[in-house]
Amino acid sequence: MTLLATTSIAAISMYALLSTAYKSMQVLYARPANGSAVPAKTVEASALSSVDIIVPSYNEDPRVLSACLASLADQNYPGELRFFVVDDGSRNRDAVMAVREAYAYDPRFNFILLPKNVGKRKAQIAAIRQSSGDLILNVDSDSTIAPDVVAKLARKMQNLVLGAAMGQLTASNRTETWLTRLIDMEYWLACNEERAAQARFGAVMCCCGPCAMYRRSALLSLLDQYETQLYRGKPSDFGEDRHLTILMLKAGFRTEYVPDAIAATVVPDKLGPYLLQQLRWARSTFRDTLLAFPLLPGLDRYLTLDVVGQNLGPLLLALSVVTGAGQFILTGTLPWWTILMIALMTLIRCSVAACRARQLRFIGFSLHTLVNIFLLLPLKAYALCTLSNSDWLSRGSAANVQDISRTHDATQESRPAALEALAAASDRRVSAGGRK
Repeated sequence: MTLLATTSIAAISMYALLSTAYKSMQVLYARPANGSAVPAKTVEASALSSVDIIVPSYNEDPRVLSACLASLADQNYPGELRFFVVDDGSRNRDAVMAVREAYAYDPRFNFILLPKNVGKRKAQIAAIRQSSGDLILNVDSDSTIAPDVVAKLARKMQNLVLGAAMGQLTASNRTETWLTRLIDMEYWLACNEERAAQARFGAVMCCCGPCAMYRRSALLSLLDQYETQLYRGKPSDFGEDRHLTILMLKAGFRTEYVPDAIAATVVPDKLGPYLLQQLRWARSTFRDTLLAFPLLPGLDRYLTLDVVGQNLGPLLLALSVVTGAGQFILTGTLPWWTILMIALMTLIRCSVAACRARQLRFIGFSLHTLVNIFLLLPLKAYALCTLSNSDWLSRGSAANVQDISRTHDATQESRPAALEALAAASDRRVSAGGRK
């Protein structure tokens, strides 16, 4: 047996052991998907927390922004609500004027027009400094939220030890292409396995940007650190959701996941934009994982396994694939053990997900293994080698809006129906008495 073959077998065997332990514990600790919420109690509106919703927008398609704001205006939260919509120096500002005018007479809406593009993080901060609500909900401008999202997140935030809480993300355009279907399943797994297991210990490591609520008092205490994040002496302008979540945990607050607070967001329908997004996210994850290391001794040991599994696992998989490929190139023999182990683990994982979600479509998530091996692993390696690069990568200009709108147009009719269906399914589970 050659050195390459031995290395490939050893690496894939260690990966299998680590992944089996990690994923088994993850499924064990994950709360049931879309679990029922604690029954709502009748509370006077004056006793409820006031909530400010912040929507940063940059060159957004007017129809997409309109759908987003409509979902905010339709919230059935009986407490005080205010909306801060920040135009981050968009070049298509005239095109979205009609959207602003549609809400001009709604006293809850405030529109902030920044003179130049300063980035999503600083756009959020501009609104935070003008807001005054007890709780702040960040919503992306290409996302819509179910009518009960604010109520469910605000109810969870009544626990004063919580600094942040996120809802469940879905892809509003999941039926568009094979890629959007994969991403939607990836979101389900990330929310209902990874985040749900982390929430068992009050330490969700990333409260995702499309739908994340923060306690204002906690947020204000961290605002300067959030605004001035540096990496190797240079400003770090992306990964704002993960970085803010880590800051919350470092400050001693707990972070939570609320599976029945549903948000739908538009995801990339082509490989190019998807890979650019994943590159940006990979850099953010690597940077903030370093920031999270000092937290681990004070958290449950599962969280250490979680960090090790997410970072060491891909390294072992990449090593097994590279050495297996070298074996084939140099000797002409296929690395059968590596191939069979990857195929077996993929089948098991997809079968477990299909059972937990009660959706056979998750068997098709097997395709993601090929995307991961041949595209995402090389991309993560490149991200690790270029951590100092802080380019946003996907922030388009006004000239891109027409191209983007073609993706969004087909989703606008289906998005409210998808949210209603998810909310209805959640209500049925609540009625059935499911455990949260």
